[in-house]
Amino acid sequence: MGTTVNKLRALTRRAGRWLGLAETLAAPKHTGAIVSDRFDTMAWRDTYDQAGALRELAEDLNQHYDYTADLLEDTFLGAYKASPQVRPTGEMDPSRAVNHQVVSTLMGSPEFAELRRETAGDSYAAAMAVLSQSEGLRSMLEHAKDAHDKAQAHAAAQQQANEAAQAVAEALQAAGEQADDEGTVPAEQAAAVAAAIEHAEAADTAAAAAGQSTEQALAGAASGLRTAARQAMSQAVDNAREEAALMRAWGIGPGRLERMDFTTRAQLAQRLRTGRLAQFAQLIGRFRQMASGERARRVENAPGELVGITLGDDLGRVIPSELAQLGVPALRPVFASKYAEARLMLYDSRGEQHTGQGAIIAAIDCSGSMHGQREAWAKACALALLDQARQAKRDFVGILFSSAEQVRTFRFPAGAPYDIATVIEFAEHFFGGGTDFEAPLSQAVELLDAEFNADGRARGDIVLITDGNCSVHEDWMREWNQAKATLDFRTFGISIGAYSHATAPGSVLDALCDNLRSVDDLTNPDATTDLFRVI
Repeated sequence: MGTTVNKLRALTRRAGRWLGLAETLAAPKHTGAIVSDRFDTMAWRDTYDQAGALRELAEDLNQHYDYTADLLEDTFLGAYKASPQVRPTGEMDPSRAVNHQVVSTLMGSPEFAELRRETAGDSYAAAMAVLSQSEGLRSMLEHAKDAHDKAQAHAAAQQQANEAAQAVAEALQAAGEQADDEGTVPAEQAAAVAAAIEHAEAADTAAAAAGQSTEQALAGAASGLRTAARQAMSQAVDNAREEAALMRAWGIGPGRLERMDFTTRAQLAQRLRTGRLAQFAQLIGRFRQMASGERARRVENAPGELVGITLGDDLGRVIPSELAQLGVPALRPVFASKYAEARLMLYDSRGEQHTGQGAIIAAIDCSGSMHGQREAWAKACALALLDQARQAKRDFVGILFSSAEQVRTFRFPAGAPYDIATVIEFAEHFFGGGTDFEAPLSQAVELLDAEFNADGRARGDIVLITDGNCSVHEDWMREWNQAKATLDFRTFGISIGAYSHATAPGSVLDALCDNLRSVDDLTNPDATTDLFRVI
């Protein structure tokens, strides 16, 4: 027996909600909690492919939890993106409810903003932040295990509700296809529509209940998640700051880091953290910071700090009241007279004048007694001198020496970029033998002589850093003095923790150096402040 058109219309109205819902549910839900585009995805995939540690972490987490690859990507993007945004819950696949909560909790912690200052836009730093949070992520996933199980039940229930809604649409379409010209359909099809609607209503109720159960479980885990998130973020912030400070201490700027691939940068960081001089990175950083403030020596008559008023004829430094005379025709002859007699009132200033002469050569004693903090202080000073040379566009040469046959030279030409690996090798190399001054200083003179013959540059600077004293031959000293007179170089001596007789008048160091000082406090670079003002 057929059904009337009115009954069909009633079924259509009743099924209207499910028809619209079927279309809405057909749209795919997101598995990622962070709003992203294809460029973000490319950054993650490229980093993930390079970082074996990330892949190992994902594999380990996947053995105990579900969808952890999505979680790691979200954690990465939260640290990497310029303005990360968490998706609304309604846009998420229900199975990723725990991931969404974990990411929201991490980004809501007070430490998150601090972390992003070190990681935003830096895929390597963002990946290292993920690795730093690995234990925290495990803890958060463990806290949310019950919520995860309920989320999976919700996802299954929601899938059934989706299918039931789709079944309503299909049943109604089948009923419409059976309608005759007067709009009547068989009772069997009308009953099928009614049954499909009832099933969809039951499935929707079950999905809603499952969703509520998930929300309750997540709320119950919230306190534990917040605690774990803060601990994870705190660890990540500490690690990010430590590595950033380490790179700054070694003079490795963001631009150079960005040009390194993930593996190279990770290996560099590992080497700096575990190298022989790693514990002295803070001292290296302080030296470089001090040197940057003392890069040039102060001289008279250079643009810089105003110290008063003087007289002269430098029109570029005339004070405004004198210039005002040019605006009054009757006073112009007065201005001209003062100018001719160099009696114009000028700003008196002192400022910077970079020396920019021959090479800076650091000769570092690497004898056995220098091992430890003395060596670290000497190498930190040398690295600051390298910066000094780069800023002044001067060649830098590092000469490490010990016994007469133990000399190693590292050259850093002014016009060429230097390899950070070579800088680290210079800082880490150590002989541990005796002490001989003649071999390294003779090599320094040869370098300055070659520079003078090739480029006509004289007036280089040699900085000798040692904790000892040794004799030199008379003939060698005579040749040394002749070379100084010819090449016009200066020699600065720094005696580290040595006995007073090493720097006493008449000592070898006193004879070798134009400027000699002793350093006893090996935690402070300030004893060399004036050195960086004049080199």
